[in-house]
Amino acid sequence: MLRVSRAGVYAWCGRPPSNRAVEDARLTILVREAHERSRRTYGSPRVHVELAETHQVFVSRKRVIRLMQQEGLKARVRKRFRCTTMSDHDQPVAANLLARNFEAQRPNQKWVGDTTELVTGNGKLFLAVILDLFSKYVVGWSLSPVNDRHLTIAALKRAVLQRCPGADLLHHSDQGST
Repeated sequence: MLRVSRAGVYAWCGRPPSNRAVEDARLTILVREAHERSRRTYGSPRVHVELAETHQVFVSRKRVIRLMQQEGLKARVRKRFRCTTMSDHDQPVAANLLARNFEAQRPNQKWVGDTTELVTGNGKLFLAVILDLFSKYVVGWSLSPVNDRHLTIAALKRAVLQRCPGADLLHHSDQGST
C-alpha cells in the first residue's frame, strides 16, 4: 500500500537515530529543566534566553517552540490584577474608627470584613469573610456567584449568630460597593 520494499522497512527499523533526533532529545531535557525551574511560568522566549545564558546552547526559538509543543509545555498565564472595589460611589461613607489599630484586647471587640473573587473550575465565586481581630478567627463567611450586598449581609448574619457580640463591637470594612 505504501509502495516500500520489505528490506527498506527493516533497514529503517534497525537504523540508529539521526544526529538531529539525538540533539533534540538532549535539548528536550534542557528545555523541560528550564521550564520546571521557572515553576512552569516561562514560555518559549524566556526558555530560549535561559538556554543561551545558562547552558550556552544557541538554537533557534522556533526549535524551542517545536520541542515545547511536542512535550506539551505551556507557560502559565499570569493573572491580571482586577480591582473589584468601587470607591467612586454616591453612598454615605462612614468614618474610619479603626484608624489602622488592628489590635483587640478581648473577643468581639473589633471585627474586620472584606470580599474577594475566587476563580474555580466552575466559574467565578465571591467570598465574604469577617475576622475577629483578637483571635484572628473567621467568625463569619459567605459564598455567592454574585458580589452584592446580600453576600456581605449573609456573612455578617452568620458572624452575629455564631458569636453574639455586644453593642460595643466595632465592625470595619473597606468602602467598596458591597
